[in-house]
Amino acid sequence: MGIRTFRRDYLTKPIFYWASKVMPPISETERDAIDAGSVWWDGDLFSGNPDWNKLLATPPAKLSDQEQAFMDGPVRQLCAMVDDWKIAWQDHDLPEEVWRYMRDQKFFGMIIPEKYGGLGFSNTMHSEVVRTVSTASVVAGVTVMVPNSLGPGELLLHFGTEEQKDYWLPRLADGREIPCFGLTSEDAGSDAAAMTDIGVVEQGEFEGKPTLGIRLNFHKRYITLGPIATVMGLAFKLRDPDNMLGQGVDRGITVALIPTATSGVSHGERHVPQFTHFQNGPLYGKDVFIPLDWILGGEQQIGQGWKMLMTALAAGRGISLPSQSAGSAAICARATGAYARIRRQFNVSIGNFEGVREHLADLTANAYLIDAARRLTISALDEGHRPSVISAIMKYHATERMRSSVQKAMDIHGGKTIIDGPKNYLGGQHRSVPIGITVEGANILTRNLMIFGQGAIRSHPYMLKELTALSEADKAAGLDAFDRNFWAHAGHAIANAFRTWGRGWTAGRFAPKPENAALPHHWQQLSRLSAAFALLADLSLLTLGGALKRKEMLSARLGDVLAELYLLGAVLKRYEDEGRQQEDQPIVDYIMFQGVDRIAVAFDGVLANLPARWASWLIRLLAFPTGVPYSDPPDSLTDQVAAILLEPSSQRERLTPNLYLGEGRDGHPMRDLEESFLLVVANAPIEQKMRDAKLRDPVEANERGVITDEELSLLRQADAVTSRVVSVDAFPMEDVSPLASQHRKNGKGELHEAAE
Repeated sequence: MGIRTFRRDYLTKPIFYWASKVMPPISETERDAIDAGSVWWDGDLFSGNPDWNKLLATPPAKLSDQEQAFMDGPVRQLCAMVDDWKIAWQDHDLPEEVWRYMRDQKFFGMIIPEKYGGLGFSNTMHSEVVRTVSTASVVAGVTVMVPNSLGPGELLLHFGTEEQKDYWLPRLADGREIPCFGLTSEDAGSDAAAMTDIGVVEQGEFEGKPTLGIRLNFHKRYITLGPIATVMGLAFKLRDPDNMLGQGVDRGITVALIPTATSGVSHGERHVPQFTHFQNGPLYGKDVFIPLDWILGGEQQIGQGWKMLMTALAAGRGISLPSQSAGSAAICARATGAYARIRRQFNVSIGNFEGVREHLADLTANAYLIDAARRLTISALDEGHRPSVISAIMKYHATERMRSSVQKAMDIHGGKTIIDGPKNYLGGQHRSVPIGITVEGANILTRNLMIFGQGAIRSHPYMLKELTALSEADKAAGLDAFDRNFWAHAGHAIANAFRTWGRGWTAGRFAPKPENAALPHHWQQLSRLSAAFALLADLSLLTLGGALKRKEMLSARLGDVLAELYLLGAVLKRYEDEGRQQEDQPIVDYIMFQGVDRIAVAFDGVLANLPARWASWLIRLLAFPTGVPYSDPPDSLTDQVAAILLEPSSQRERLTPNLYLGEGRDGHPMRDLEESFLLVVANAPIEQKMRDAKLRDPVEANERGVITDEELSLLRQADAVTSRVVSVDAFPMEDVSPLASQHRKNGKGELHEAAE
């Protein structure tokens, strides 16, 4: 005790007071964001020595029998009921029978427990439903997603009073009430804490009786389901200028549940997000008076609104958009592989061109990786974790890889998916990309500020404890806590330095790996890179202190390393969970090549720009004595991975499961594509016989006896279906533009005169 007292008073105290000056205090909103959710596997990654056996022990995501029956029945039926072309370009909404079906089947109450009349489904089921429905229609997917994600239902389950739960949850479960959540306002987008929507505590009248309540004025926008919602969760800043509640004037962000029929509330106008036409629009409130018991959770939850939102996002951000992204990546991979097989140019399938195959390999990798990370994340959620940092990783990286997949799919399809119409099966996915990138935390913000910025505080084994000690009002108690954690942190950093050195100088050959796991070299590389990341994170925090907050590009690159470590670990876990399918190893190898390369780019970016050059050179010396390990997949591996999408197989089915492929819909473009793909593959031996005979005309080949009548019929059948697939839509002039149609009727002379 005497030695520790000496250390605290003579060694730690100067550091404590220096750190108090250079480290900015944690704001209330930052504290709420940090406290929301929990630390899970991200804590292991920040430790520099992750326990891979712990990761593999996480149970795989799995549906119950009841959930599987719902997937096979109502979900498939819903997919068959929606026509994405008609929704986007004709009806501009889901048909009434679809709305009725979703209510009747309780699609809006999937997360609500059965005791309240809901379905009580798991996070895994919520994710699978969104993933599948989004492949049939993004509009339907978003409509199902929102009531089960960030909104009144989710918030009521966590924070509502028993009276609020008993009243609202049954009504939300059976669709009598359609919910929305009003957060974003004109002056507050990503910086939601800057909202100008205000509630003032005052004495008023409610239902003819004098009532102590809140007078609200608000203007919200971008609110999904807002135009048709019957109840909204509203986030606003509460003020009590006369201190009528006895707790001060500025009470902070608060959430209330408000029926949209309340006097002073107006809604019904619509935004049109990228012509996807899911219900979205502004909400207005002018002199809206509500009683205090409409506050979500009652008076004791006044000022807790930001924490509520961050807690809900800690889970929701890891489910909704990653699920849509996983579906989009999978449908892009499956459709593009099939199209590349049936589409011919220069008398060969375009899937034979190496440039196309490079894109196909990336599509395969994206589909495998996003779904691997999605399954791991929802498994953690079903286990009771609420990993806010990992949810941020999933939101950013799933949507960015969705963007990449859609772009590569469009590149390969060319004009086929540029021309809109009922035959375009990727148009809806393409239009939805900017929406996913923007909502639930814009991707620029998420990457530059949240993933590492919050992770360094929330997931680091000591940083939050040290910052809390520095913010302690009782300086003596703060110094004592700081002393314990600072020296523990120092010991941790020194151990990591030796760990990094050992793994770096042996290229990870003796780094830890899970017991009896396949592909041990991949696990060992992640162990090596995790140690280097943890040491670099500590040195960045040490040398930059609070200034690291403003070094957004450095923070983003550190976040990229953290994210790739998580995503690659998820890929290796999926390989183990699925029984180490040998045919999938090329996909895993390809993803590891790409992931390690991304990590190398991020490491190099930090080390090249870290202001403290000594720290940069120390990391290079310890972790990368022969240079940062860049690694591009070899062309032979790229070709092998691309080929997976060009042949029907159980592997292709495992890579792209639970998609809607037009079942139950005659003439659906994906149904035609699948039929054409199977016919073209089946006819390959027939075409080979013709090539061997140096014949291109099937009729001539039949006449010469090279192919049989039955084989000629199969070729003609394939040609007919393929022609339908590669064709695009064209519309009568008057349907596209009445003005253009009028010009055509008037003739060129009148147009020329108008130009003069």
